[in-house]
Amino acid sequence: MGRSRSKKTALPPSERQHPRSEDLDLVSTEELVRRLHEEDVAAVRAVRPALAEVARVARIAADALRAGGRLLYVGAGTSGRLGVLDASECPPTFGTSPSQVQAVIAGGRRAMTHAVEGAEDDVEAGAASMVRLRVGPRDVVCGISASARTPFVLGALDEARRRKARTVLVCCNRPGPKAKADHVLLAETGPELVAGSTRLKAGTATKLILNALTTTAFVTLGKVYRGRMVDVRPTNEKLRARAARMVAELTDLKPAAAKQLLEQAGHEVKVALAMHFTGLSAKDAKRRLKQTTLRNLVDS
Repeated sequence: MGRSRSKKTALPPSERQHPRSEDLDLVSTEELVRRLHEEDVAAVRAVRPALAEVARVARIAADALRAGGRLLYVGAGTSGRLGVLDASECPPTFGTSPSQVQAVIAGGRRAMTHAVEGAEDDVEAGAASMVRLRVGPRDVVCGISASARTPFVLGALDEARRRKARTVLVCCNRPGPKAKADHVLLAETGPELVAGSTRLKAGTATKLILNALTTTAFVTLGKVYRGRMVDVRPTNEKLRARAARMVAELTDLKPAAAKQLLEQAGHEVKVALAMHFTGLSAKDAKRRLKQTTLRNLVDS
């Protein structure tokens, strides 16, 4: 029995039994949903102690992106999928190149929709992914691992450090000695209602951290003006309507005039706003916006 207790103690908190889950299959659906919601709220609270370090890493990421570097997520399973989700939303939201924020998931593209057995345990594959991406000193590599133990992620971080990249570990358990990173973003979410199902609280906390990282970095880089995503690429009807609405709201122009201005700006919201507020031509507005942010241009 002593040996059994020792093994249980050695488990990371996210793998342990939740004290309120023993009767989970007996309670009403309403009670079950209420408990799940309470755990979601706990996940939000768990992120708070990491906020200062999240801000620090967001500044580092912004500096790297400004200098031509990349933010690279690495994860397995749910953690990897969350990295892919965050990276894939940056181009439509902030008008970025897909190369600026990328995600590597253990097991490759198939792992987005299927469990790839053994992929997360492959240390060498994690390291090889950094070699394949030619990671270097200008890059920031962000490993994502709820347990802080995933071999694929640790292999990638070790190789990234060897290549002089800045390294970050997003995790929900305190990292052990094998997990080496320049910065640790820790949200201690504790046991899950379904033991070991880290797609629940740990996944929620992880997504909050990734949202904060990229949003803060790109706001810092001038991709947002007065709370609007002014670098949005209007590639569909919804986004075209949003772009026209942003121009109208921020300039007080009538919808028809805003649409005309947007057309003159080549359907680039930021360029249209710079033209309106400064009187610059579209060509000159584009040139100035390569040198400074819209906020600085408008306020100068």
